Amino acid sequence: MRPGSFVLLHLADPKEQFWGRLIELGATGVTLRGINLNSFEDWARQVGRREEMTMDVVAVFFPMHRIEKMFQDEDMGVLPSFTRRFKTLAGMEAVDYFQNFFNPPVAVD
Repeated sequence: MRPGSFVLLHLADPKEQFWGRLIELGATGVTLRGINLNSFEDWARQVGRREEMTMDVVAVFFPMHRIEKMFQDEDMGVLPSFTRRFKTLAGMEAVDYFQNFFNPPVAVD
């Protein structure tokens, strides 16, 4: 899995699941721009309706000791990936939505 890939993280202590775009995978942990799966459907629908956002994706670091497993976001048989579900709910490609968050930082003097 490389930076820019869409992934699912299963976390421990507390148990959580996150979906998003991988920023960095390192020995100390994973940095992801994403959202908790409990909020995924509501968030994707808000994006699709182009309404004022009450929630959005965030950049978050998870230390390695919290990570139980990480999956590449892919279709699994008849079950669509979350990336595909986002397209269905929001009416746009996830990579296009996330592109706004993946521009190189601008140096400030």
